[in-house]
Amino acid sequence: MRGFLASSTGVTCAAALALPLAPPAAATTSPAPPVTRAAAGPEAYAAGGTQSLPLASRSSDRAPGAAEQGLARRDVRPFSLVGVVWDDPATELHGRVEVRTRATATGAWSGWRELETHNADHAADPGSPESTSGRVRGATAPLWVGESDGVEVRVRAETTPGTARTAPARSRLPGGLRIDLVDPGKAAPPPAHRARTEAAEPAVLPALPARQKTKPHAGPRPRITTRRGWGADEKLRDKSFVYTKKVKAAFVHHSDTGNNYRCSQAPSVIRGIYRYHVNSMGWRDLGYNFLVDKCGNIYEGRAGGVSKPVLGAHTLGFNSNSVGIAVLGTYSSKKPSSAALKAIARLTAWKVGLYGMNPRGKTYLKSGGGNLYPKGEKVRLNVISGHRDGFATNCPGKKLYAKLGTARAKAAAYQGR
Repeated sequence: MRGFLASSTGVTCAAALALPLAPPAAATTSPAPPVTRAAAGPEAYAAGGTQSLPLASRSSDRAPGAAEQGLARRDVRPFSLVGVVWDDPATELHGRVEVRTRATATGAWSGWRELETHNADHAADPGSPESTSGRVRGATAPLWVGESDGVEVRVRAETTPGTARTAPARSRLPGGLRIDLVDPGKAAPPPAHRARTEAAEPAVLPALPARQKTKPHAGPRPRITTRRGWGADEKLRDKSFVYTKKVKAAFVHHSDTGNNYRCSQAPSVIRGIYRYHVNSMGWRDLGYNFLVDKCGNIYEGRAGGVSKPVLGAHTLGFNSNSVGIAVLGTYSSKKPSSAALKAIARLTAWKVGLYGMNPRGKTYLKSGGGNLYPKGEKVRLNVISGHRDGFATNCPGKKLYAKLGTARAKAAAYQGR
């Protein structure tokens, strides 16, 4: 077995103690499809999969919800994206979740990296069929780590301050904690029986010239990589589509998966998020309607048609009559690229323009329920809003949120306003 290499540059809490060695925990894994050879080249096609490893108590407290849980270093099958999942989506994880991983190429262990625990704000609206399906689980935001074959996890509940009469106390952790290790796989070649319909199912929708506007103030459609283009396994998602009435607003997000990806890897990152949203979190499909990488490439998200008002699961309480756009990366302290901002502007100029909306204007949306606005309240929002405008969250990160004014101005210009 490969020797373990400890990193001396932990990202967070580097001085904290490593997990004690523990007996291997049982693992559950989604079926691994057979690897087949693509007809158009030597690279193998692999559909990907998810390894789900339960976390164990790190203290003498063995009861469910123990305040310190984790997984000792172990070898695993290759994966590229990680997230921690638990049974009840209504239960919040109050504490700190950290992972470190071993790179397949070098055998070097990363420092400890923290996962964002407040991920419930990216979700279907309360009471909707998607949120009450019985399949939904609580989860952290996923983290892209690149191809890895080793993992270590530690989860620590937050401490409640004590008083003169009581000692500080640890919160309990949600039940059923486990880490999901996602292999996004390699994109499948188009099936032979679809060869005759490729014209109707392109991998890329080309940008249309500015003169080809479908509405007086709609921007021209930008170049969009379709689900087929980034390699979506359509067998994972629900087969039906759900639509809302119109698109009155766009909510901008960051995926919070970290910035350690190359733009050539963006399709793999999206396949990983897709598999995590569906298989780990129990959603009907990828939550975002569109995704943008740091090179400014635009990708179709949730299935149903790029020009249609597809109901997403991106902004809890405000998914109806809106579109969710996620920029791949984490923008709490890192500025988004100018290419990503330009892509947001081009996409919103076209998408909200199809429904007669001015990117620099305001609109009203009815809240479906959340932590900022009660269900049924009509809320005045920017047509291009940040996720935090509809829900108390850090998303889309301080640095990206600060640039939304620039995106609004550019989008309006693309509409000719």
